[in-house]
Amino acid sequence: MTHRINRFAHIVRASFALAGAALMTATAYAQVKLPATMTMTAYDTGTAGFNITVAIGKMLKDKHGTDVRVLPAGNDVARLQPLRTGRAFASAMGAGVYFAQEGLFEFGSKEWGPQAVQLTLTTVDCNAGSLGVAADTGVKTVADLKGKRVGFVVGSPALNQNTLGVLAFANLTAKDVKVVEFASYGAMWKGIVNNDVDAAYGTTITGPAKEVESSPRGIVWPPTPADDKAGWARLQKVTPFINPHLATCGAAISKEKPVQLSNYPYPIYTVYANQAENDVYMLTKAMIEGYDAYKDGAPGATGMAVKRQTKNWSVPVHKGAVRALKEAGAWSDDQEKFNNNLYRRQEALSAAWAAYRNGNPPSEPDKFAEGWMKARADALARAKLDGGS
Repeated sequence: MTHRINRFAHIVRASFALAGAALMTATAYAQVKLPATMTMTAYDTGTAGFNITVAIGKMLKDKHGTDVRVLPAGNDVARLQPLRTGRAFASAMGAGVYFAQEGLFEFGSKEWGPQAVQLTLTTVDCNAGSLGVAADTGVKTVADLKGKRVGFVVGSPALNQNTLGVLAFANLTAKDVKVVEFASYGAMWKGIVNNDVDAAYGTTITGPAKEVESSPRGIVWPPTPADDKAGWARLQKVTPFINPHLATCGAAISKEKPVQLSNYPYPIYTVYANQAENDVYMLTKAMIEGYDAYKDGAPGATGMAVKRQTKNWSVPVHKGAVRALKEAGAWSDDQEKFNNNLYRRQEALSAAWAAYRNGNPPSEPDKFAEGWMKARADALARAKLDGGS
């Protein structure tokens, strides 16, 4: 009798254990639940970021019934503003997310300051980012751009800094070229077709670059060879978030005709730190699990694969996205430590901005920006973080 009771008790305990494990699994690996509608911002229509976001939106509609509205925007400020005000859930950003975090350039103005922007998923594929140049200019190297017309976009500090980084590779500055300003990324690239400018920064797979390739002017991408250590030291001094990359796809580029260029993750699906962890988790999980449904939907989308995610970049991953990446087996203790240090950086920048704003800073915009840069450098130095004075 005692033996039967003990055996029954063991069965009951085992049943409870199995039920508990099932409950824990269901809790840890929740079913994706998304809102009925969602807005994302991206670069102009036809760009890689826009096209990939549209492909992801189709997957979210087909699999989860979520209607995704993609808002094109011509510069970093315009892309981030809807996200900042809560009118958009995420933004397909470029390197502008780094400048927003740091409170640099336009993001160092009174209206902005350092932003607590964080990542979900990013893309790195066969494409690269660099200066596309009209082939009819005869330009072969970056140094050949001296005296040529180079495009810059008003209100897009990341794009413009990337341009300056490539120029620095050949020891050139904005003073060595003819700066031509445009209102948007798309307008700048259209300017090459219309012969209003000779060079523009973008990804090799961006739609506008394809338009230039098929235009009478044609397109070339002056290389930035990885073995040019001095050139890369100059480039990374201006754009520390960019690394060498062999491009094997894009306008006038193929596996048979690769070009040594540069790259950073793009698009970078960005959210704010204060967005609900579970909401960000659900979106990230949906993008990871739905990858096969959108990977062929736009050039560059294959770079969204969870195994190709950029590790330890310059901006932290949101806690909700970390949870989804852990579930997918794509997160490590090293990444956790690195990510936590980036959270600390954002906290230090936020505190420095609050202290500066509350300290009666100059009202004149240029002097305000100059004062902020000094306050920012001092705060990072005190916190023993890179970028301090």
